[in-house]
Amino acid sequence: MTDAGELVVRSLNKSFVRDGDELRVLSGIEFKVKPGEFVSLIGPSGCGKSTLLKIVAGLDLDHQGTVHLSGKPVDRPSRDKGFIFQEHRLFPWLNVENNIAADLRLKDPEVRKRVDEMIALVKLTGFEKAYPRELSGGMSQRVAIARALVRDPGVLLLDEPFGALDAFTRHHMQEALLDIWQKNGTTMLLVTHDIDEAVYLSDRIIVMDARPGSVKEIVPIDLPHPRNRVGPAFQELRAKVLSVLERSLPVKDDWAI
Repeated sequence: MTDAGELVVRSLNKSFVRDGDELRVLSGIEFKVKPGEFVSLIGPSGCGKSTLLKIVAGLDLDHQGTVHLSGKPVDRPSRDKGFIFQEHRLFPWLNVENNIAADLRLKDPEVRKRVDEMIALVKLTGFEKAYPRELSGGMSQRVAIARALVRDPGVLLLDEPFGALDAFTRHHMQEALLDIWQKNGTTMLLVTHDIDEAVYLSDRIIVMDARPGSVKEIVPIDLPHPRNRVGPAFQELRAKVLSVLERSLPVKDDWAI
């Protein structure tokens, strides 16, 4: 099991300058993700969810406020922060095991052991020598998740990782991610537009307000796993999140309902 990290975001503000004018993207963002907790960020398009995730990852340092992981300031990208994009971004010339190892030496016995553990964790045993062109979209995302986890990150950051998948594969990958999280204990921060996905996976959902992005409300999801997507308790929480989203929008916007 990974050494899960605590993520703390305080007084975070972010602006862009466009044509000489300042465009405020994030305003006063504050939240905490406990070690091993699964938290989702949801909100209208353009509210700064992906920008916030990049700041947490250390990929964007041009901001005000602080981000700490396991008590240390986030001031650069590092191996203690895994990042999963919507596209798997695998190296097409490398097979599964080498994509997972990436810049690590697969011939090192410890690396070999860790890669084999991750292949088993994401249920790709038997596909070690397969190339990305031979994998489905869901399998490719599993490889991407394994590649992030092999470095034992304190937090795994996921930017709509299943957005490009069909509905059946998306549900399958949600189950796979839930299984990986429960077995590995990694702190998870997921950006999604899908309310059902957020309610199904999360311990808490951070609902963001429209531009400039701010925390509208944090909704606890007090449901045991496995969760029944069509049960009344699930539907009640889904309706609550949707209600918060509706209050955050001055005009109709696009999100998955």
